[in-house]
Amino acid sequence: MHRHRLGRRAALGFATTLALPGLAAAQGAAPFPDRNPRYIVPFPPGGLTDIMARFLAQKLSEAWGKAVLIDNRAGGNALIGADIAAKAPPDGHTLLAITLTHAVNATLFPNAPYDFRRDFHVISLLGSLPLVVVVNAEKSPARDLAGLVAQMRSTPMSGGSSGNGSPPHLGLELLRRVTNAGDRLTHVPYRGGAPSVTDLAGGTLDVMVSNLPECLAQIRGGRLRALAITSAERHKLVPEVPTVRELGLPQLEITNWTAVLTQAAVPAPLKARLEQDVLAAMRDPDMVRRAEEAGFQVLGWDSNRSTRFVAEETDRWASLVTEAQIRPDA
Repeated sequence: MHRHRLGRRAALGFATTLALPGLAAAQGAAPFPDRNPRYIVPFPPGGLTDIMARFLAQKLSEAWGKAVLIDNRAGGNALIGADIAAKAPPDGHTLLAITLTHAVNATLFPNAPYDFRRDFHVISLLGSLPLVVVVNAEKSPARDLAGLVAQMRSTPMSGGSSGNGSPPHLGLELLRRVTNAGDRLTHVPYRGGAPSVTDLAGGTLDVMVSNLPECLAQIRGGRLRALAITSAERHKLVPEVPTVRELGLPQLEITNWTAVLTQAAVPAPLKARLEQDVLAAMRDPDMVRRAEEAGFQVLGWDSNRSTRFVAEETDRWASLVTEAQIRPDA
C-alpha cells in the first residue's frame, strides 16, 4: 500500500513536471496586444483606404484597450508602406491596409522589395465600392457620359488618379479604350485619391474615375458632376447616377476594395486572434453604419475566402497591366 501510494505520487509529480512548462508559458505569456499596434496605410489621409482603416482601428482599439495607431506612409505606388509592413517584426502588432492597387503592383513591380503573395497574410476583405466617372461641375461641358465620350474623342484632356496602376488609373484606361481617346487623354498620377480629387474640383484636371468615398462630398457640394457609376447596380448614396451598364458601356465596370493584412510569418494563434477580432469589429452595427455612409459595401470575409479573392484579383488585372503597357510612376 505504501509503495503504491509512493508510485502514484511519483506519477503525479512527473505529470505535474511535464505540465509546468506549458503552465508557465500560459501564465507568463504577454497579453495581446502588449503595446499600441500600428496600422500602416500606404496612402495619404482622407482616401478610401485611410477611411476604412480608421473605422476599423477605432473598433480594435476599443476591443483591445490599446490605441491602434494609423501610420500613413504614402508614396512609391503604395510600395513604401507595404515594404515597411513586410519588414516589421512578425508579432501581430503591425497591420497593413491594401486595395486593388497592391494586387496590381504584383505585376507592375516584379522587382518589388517584398513578395506580395509570399510575405503577407490576408486577415479579411473589409469592404468594396464602385468608382464614379466625375468631371468639374463648373468647367466641364459634359452633362452626361455620352457627352464626355464625344469630348474625349475630339479634345485633349487630362485625367487624374491616385497613381499608376491604381483603380482610378485602371478606370481611366478602360475609359480610354472605350472612347478610343488614345493620346488625347493624358494620365496624371498623384500620391493618393484625395489630392487628385481636390485638383479636379479646382479645375486643374478634366476627368477622373474616382473612388466614391473620395469624391462623395464634392459631388454633394456641387463642385463635381457624377456622370456614371461603375457598379452593376446604382448606389444608394447617389441613386440619381446611372450605371455604366445602363448607359451601354458595361466594359467600364470596375470595383475597388480594401483589405487588412499582417505578415505571413506571424504565428498562427496570433493570426487567428487578429481574424477573430477584425471580423467581430466588422459585424459591429456602428462600424457597418459608418462604413455604408462613406460608400462602402461592408464585407468582413474570413481569411480563407479573402485570400482566394485577393489572389484572383491579382491574376485578373495582370492582363490589363500588360496589354495597356502600364508602367510605374516616373
